Amino acid sequence: MSLSNIYLTKLETIERKFEDLAAKLSDPEIISDPSVYAKLAKEHSELTEIVSVFKEYKKVLKEIEENKTIIEEETDEELVDLAKEELKILEKRLEELEKLLPILLLPKDPNDEKNVILEIRAGAGGEEAALFAAELLRMYQRYAERKGWKFEILDANDTGLGGFKEVVAKIEGKGAYSRLKYESGVHRVQRVPITESSGRIHTSTVTVAVLPEVDEVDIEINPEDLKIETMRASGHGGQHVNKTESAVRITHIPTGIVVTCQNERSQHQNKATALKILRAKLYELAQREQHEKIQKERRAQVGTGERCEKIRTYNFPQNRVTDHRVGITIYNLPEVLDGDLDEFIDALIAHYRAEMLKQEEGLGMAA
Repeated sequence: MSLSNIYLTKLETIERKFEDLAAKLSDPEIISDPSVYAKLAKEHSELTEIVSVFKEYKKVLKEIEENKTIIEEETDEELVDLAKEELKILEKRLEELEKLLPILLLPKDPNDEKNVILEIRAGAGGEEAALFAAELLRMYQRYAERKGWKFEILDANDTGLGGFKEVVAKIEGKGAYSRLKYESGVHRVQRVPITESSGRIHTSTVTVAVLPEVDEVDIEINPEDLKIETMRASGHGGQHVNKTESAVRITHIPTGIVVTCQNERSQHQNKATALKILRAKLYELAQREQHEKIQKERRAQVGTGERCEKIRTYNFPQNRVTDHRVGITIYNLPEVLDGDLDEFIDALIAHYRAEMLKQEEGLGMAA
């Protein structure tokens, strides 16, 4: 494999931009303006990795040519043998760099570094689906703990039997969205429910939505578009029932999106949390509409797949978990439910990068 002229042209343009930014950052006039300097410094920092890898790529190419020249022209056998050994190492490194550079050229997802609003809903299967929703919530909580991220439940509608009809959580940590965004979709569980006396295996579903947390500046909400209602919080399992109307339900009239929050102690806190969830949902809706527009223009799939499709099956009798998008099956269900998700997530990241590369190469060829 060797880099195409399309990639080389892009990389050379980026390198020139990087050097231009470096020159500007040493300009006294730029240094004296903190806001301009910060903007240029951020741009420069974002290009550092790809320029560094490209420079190594060019250096390796040069050293390969030098070693080939030694092998062809040198008469000293010991020197030729050394050149041959070094050539093997250099060619292996060149292959690695030729795979890495196209990935570094892929458009960055602006949401990758954002925190996550995680929404889990019981689907088909009644109480069994609600119980599995609780297990998935714990799975993501354990995954967050493994990554050193902060996990917080924002709102929950429990069944009183340990399950959840719906639960919303926030996961806060560097790169949380970049790792969890592929979890959106329908998760299917196959097992014998506790309530099943005949031992028959049931299939239930739970829907997971992973939304990037967004700031007020990202999504503006017109107060006139909101219907805000207050009510008494129900409390969990009948405990700690709030006698004041602290629970909040917000309806976004143009889209019909409804968000409720009752976990905080005050109406003000519940309203703020509900608006945070609503903002994330509106942002995700806007992104989905944009993705659909791009799909029509490119005639290709963009994003991580439709949410209506089942993405993963958890089969308890066979102790297996299968991700249907990448065809990976792991026979260690307890570990997966304890938050050991990296094998799936790493494979999904590689899969979608490969899909994006195909699209980018197709667009480049068309251009």
